[in-house]
Amino acid sequence: MIDWSAFVVVALVALFSAAALVSLYSFGLRLLAVDDRARVRTIGGYACFVVCALGVLFGIYLIVPALHS
Repeated sequence: MIDWSAFVVVALVALFSAAALVSLYSFGLRLLAVDDRARVRTIGGYACFVVCALGVLFGIYLIVPALHS
């Protein structure tokens, strides 16, 4: 039997995570796309990329069972 509540939780977390990662990446691109970049914009853009990469690595960690043991 399918546990529908668990299915809905997984679907919502996947949707939220995908939207958050895409938003972080696009915000990082937006910060770095300005011609007269200030130091704060550059650091903020790279920080968005680092947080996005950490989110992807955490997702890979959750998917691959060999990393848990």
